[in-house]
Amino acid sequence: MMTSKKNPVKILVAKPGLDGHDVGAKVVAHALRDAGFEVIYSGLHQSPKAIANIALQEDVQVIGLSILSGAHIPLCTKIIQELNQQNVHDRLLIVGGVIPEKDHEELFKLGVSKIFPNESKFDDIIQYIQEHTS
Repeated sequence: MMTSKKNPVKILVAKPGLDGHDVGAKVVAHALRDAGFEVIYSGLHQSPKAIANIALQEDVQVIGLSILSGAHIPLCTKIIQELNQQNVHDRLLIVGGVIPEKDHEELFKLGVSKIFPNESKFDDIIQYIQEHTS
């Protein structure tokens, strides 16, 4: 599933907090690039403020957070607060990683648009982004 190369959707793939596992985020970033998106990868150990700053400076349409640490609720809360302070709250915010189903409702209430568990298929992620950024 390819997207338009003319005006590609710009996506920030970010690794917030102290989680040092980034293989999944890098694999997803490569799959998104292969699908024709423009992808910025933040690198490890990004603070909520740094993620909001990158989103603002790079003018991304989508922010994808990769969280495996179990700290998804406090991290998402802080990141959304920073996005609101930077006035970049209108971006599509998706989260992937180890997110227990019992926490999905709270994340959606915070402003997360979609949650992609570890076993998600690349085509599903790509299709969701395409459908929600056009």
